[in-house]
Amino acid sequence: MPPKEKVLRPAAFSLAGAAAVLTLTACAALSGGSAQDNTPDDVSTDISDTEATLTLAFADDPPTHELVEGFTAMYPNVNIELQQTQFTDYVKTISLSMTSDDAPDIAQYNPGAMRSLIPGGHILNLDPYAEAYAWDETFPEATLEPLQSNEEATEFATGSLYAAPGALSVLGVFHNTEVMEEAGVPEPPATLEDFEAALELAHQADIAPMSVGGLEVGGFQIWNALLNGLGDRDDYKDWVYGAEGATIETEAAAEATETFHRWVEAGYVPESANATSDNDARAEFVDGDSMFLVTGNWAAFELEAEMGDDVGFLLMPGTAVDQAPVASGGSVAYAVSSHTEHPDVAAAFLNYLSSVEAAEIQLATGFMPVDTQAPTESYGLLNEVNFGFSTVADNEGIVPFPDHAAPGMIDQLTPGIQGLISGSATPEEFLASLQAEWESHHE
Repeated sequence: MPPKEKVLRPAAFSLAGAAAVLTLTACAALSGGSAQDNTPDDVSTDISDTEATLTLAFADDPPTHELVEGFTAMYPNVNIELQQTQFTDYVKTISLSMTSDDAPDIAQYNPGAMRSLIPGGHILNLDPYAEAYAWDETFPEATLEPLQSNEEATEFATGSLYAAPGALSVLGVFHNTEVMEEAGVPEPPATLEDFEAALELAHQADIAPMSVGGLEVGGFQIWNALLNGLGDRDDYKDWVYGAEGATIETEAAAEATETFHRWVEAGYVPESANATSDNDARAEFVDGDSMFLVTGNWAAFELEAEMGDDVGFLLMPGTAVDQAPVASGGSVAYAVSSHTEHPDVAAAFLNYLSSVEAAEIQLATGFMPVDTQAPTESYGLLNEVNFGFSTVADNEGIVPFPDHAAPGMIDQLTPGIQGLISGSATPEEFLASLQAEWESHHE
């Protein structure tokens, strides 16, 4: 990599994820039996003399390999074995894995998928470690909020801490600058009206306006980004966190859904979207076959490496240039199993995630660091992503991903958007299906 590209790199998180397909057997496994004692009594922050081997389960995007290498370099007495799984399979199986006798010691935490583990005591209540390490001083409050819950997992963003953040992210729009020029789009759009006009210019020039991985999460990420720009931040957060009486059937959500549906009918969303994976959509964008790609900054490293100066990044525009930015994002987070024999060692790894050393790794691998005060000098695309993230974060506009609203929400989001693309569902039916899933879990 050329010297100027050896940069401190930006953010990424979570592909939006939730526990898909929890079978009756899974439900029985989560609710049956006696609860684990998941609040440690005596904790220690000194692990220098502890010989331990831990297992860490994670999905495919976060910089887990590099963070583990950094941690074990500091603590050669610790060995961490990695269990990496593709994201879709991970969210389908992690809840069952965490209730088994062979549960991993540490697991990448997905709020939608893993909240059901809290009432049974299958993941550790981290409050004693948060106090011992003073995590309220080293982790930004906004990064801890989505990882808190009451013991019944009925109230979120409050209560005890059940995971710690490992890297931060933001959802936005990548644009191919060469394709924009070919389509006659003079500059990145500043408002949603400008964005839609750019889609139309590309369509008229026989260029695919967007690459869309409707087979996986790429479709609902577009809807998610629209909702960020059109919705009320607090109403949306109430819905994701399960506040009493919250609903997704709002005027703003209807406008976001109808806007997406209008784009489908106008031909801005490829007819092949429902058969296109996220990786294939990204490859199409890299090859210059489309103008926009809506995804998170976790794609920035690959896109810049393959496209160089031909790729840029912006947040999904709102209705006005001066509108306070809102974007879905969050943290790659890690939880500790109540079954682990080495909770102090596992907690030490979580504490490491907020260190200066970890910040350098997070930045160097394309993620925003948990330490938001860490230097973020970067160039080109990475600078644009850093700027977008900082703009949202400074305005307290980072909100959770919608699939975190309930364990089965991803099973409504993906096919629901597929229905809008294929024409088999209406915007009203889509939102009603999301609210029904929300009510089945929260009420």
